Amino acid sequence: MAKDRTQVSLVVIGHVDAGKSTTTGHLIYQCGGIDKKTIDKYEREANEIGKSSFKYAWVLDNLKAERERGITIDITLWKFQSSKYDFTVIDAPGHRDFIKNMITGTSQADVAVMVVDASQGGFEAGISREGQTREHALLAYTLGVKQMVVAVNKMDDMTVKYSEKRYEAIKSEVASYLKKVGYKPAKVAFVPISGWVGDNITEKSKNTSWYSGPTLLDALDNVMPPKRPVDKSLRIPIQDVYKIGGIGTVPVGRVETGIMKPGITAQFAPSGIQAEVKSCEVHHESLLEVGPGTNVGFNVKNVAVKDIRRGDVASDADDNPATGVTSFEAQIIVMNHPGKITKGYCPIIDCHTAHVACSITNIKEKMDRRTGKVVEKNPEFIQNGDAAIVTMEPTKPFCVESFAEYPPLGRFVIRDMRQTVAVGVIKSITKEEIDNDD
Repeated sequence: MAKDRTQVSLVVIGHVDAGKSTTTGHLIYQCGGIDKKTIDKYEREANEIGKSSFKYAWVLDNLKAERERGITIDITLWKFQSSKYDFTVIDAPGHRDFIKNMITGTSQADVAVMVVDASQGGFEAGISREGQTREHALLAYTLGVKQMVVAVNKMDDMTVKYSEKRYEAIKSEVASYLKKVGYKPAKVAFVPISGWVGDNITEKSKNTSWYSGPTLLDALDNVMPPKRPVDKSLRIPIQDVYKIGGIGTVPVGRVETGIMKPGITAQFAPSGIQAEVKSCEVHHESLLEVGPGTNVGFNVKNVAVKDIRRGDVASDADDNPATGVTSFEAQIIVMNHPGKITKGYCPIIDCHTAHVACSITNIKEKMDRRTGKVVEKNPEFIQNGDAAIVTMEPTKPFCVESFAEYPPLGRFVIRDMRQTVAVGVIKSITKEEIDNDD
C-alpha cells in the first residue's frame, strides 16, 4: 500500500443478518482485497454446509466457530483501496451480546457504513426497539464516528424487487432516526445495494435505474479525510499482548494521538510500568515512526506478557505520560435503563479498549440534552432521556482522559444487564499519584 495515501478506517454496523459481512466481503473482493480462488473455495465450503448465500461473508467470517453459526464474532481487520483512500474494514458484529466488541471496534473508526435490511420484516425487525440499528447508530455517534454511509441492502429480495418506493420509505425512516441521534441527514449518503448480487457496490446497477446517486465505493470515496492528532502526546490503548518467539513481548493497539517510535521509553497506565520500545511493526513491516490512526505492534524490553493487558494505555514516559485515575467527572445521557439511576449505581464502563466497573458517587446536575442548560442541581435520581453531570470512581485501576484533550480516551458507554444503558464523555479526571509499588 502506498505510504502517502490517506488511511481511513471503516466500521460496518447494523442489525444481525442485515448482510454486513456479505456486503463488506463483496466490496473487498471487488477492490482487490481477496483473489477469486479464495472466493471459489469459500463458495464450495459454504455450499457443503448449506449456506451458499454466505460466500462473500466467509471472507470475513473465517473463524471456524463463526462459520458454523453464520455470525461474525471478533473484529477482523481487512483492507481495500478506492481511488483516493486505503480503507481498513472493521467488521462489527451484530448480535446483542457482541455490543462490547462493537464498542471497542467503533472507537477506532473514522466512518460508519450502516447496513439496513430492506426486506419485508427484516427492516422492521432491525429498526424496532429491540433491534440493533438504532443502538448502533447512537453508539457510533457518541463514540465520535461522525461520518455515516447507509447501505440499503437486499434490494434483490423477493419482497423488495428493487422497488424505489420501498427504498424511499426506508430512507426517510432511517434519516429521521439519524437526525434524532445527532447526524445531519443531508450529509449522509444513502445507497440501494445488494451485497449478494453486487448491485451499486462498485458499479451502477441497471436494476435501480431510478437511482442517480453514488455507488457504495463512490460514497466512501467522498468522505472527508480524518484529521489526525499528531501534535498531542502519545496514547495507545492496548488491544492485545503477544509473546512472539525470538522477539519477546509485543503489545498491539491503535495509535490514537501522537507518534510512536523505537527508542522511546513507553509507560503503561494504570500500572506505571516502563519499558524501552525496541521496534514497531505495522502489517509485518518495521517502521521508524507510526502516527495516529494506525494499528501497531511494538516490542518492549524486559516486560512479561502478563504485566500488560487489554485496556492498558501506552504513552511516552518523557512526554506527559498517561496515568490511572481515582475518579472522573462526565456528562452522560441515559438511553435505556428500566428504572432510576441513583448514587451508588455501579455498572460496567467501556472506554477505549478497557472494561471496568465504576460507581456513581455524585449526581451533580441534570441538564437539557439539547441546549446544555442546567435543569436541576443535585437531583435524587436520573432516568431515560436525562442528561447529567456525574462523578464516577473506578473499582480497580483504570486509565481514561478528558474528551477535550484525547477524544478516543474520553468517550464511553455504560453497560448493565447486558445492554447499553447510557453513553458519556469525560469532562475532567483526577489522576492517581504515581507511587504504585504495591
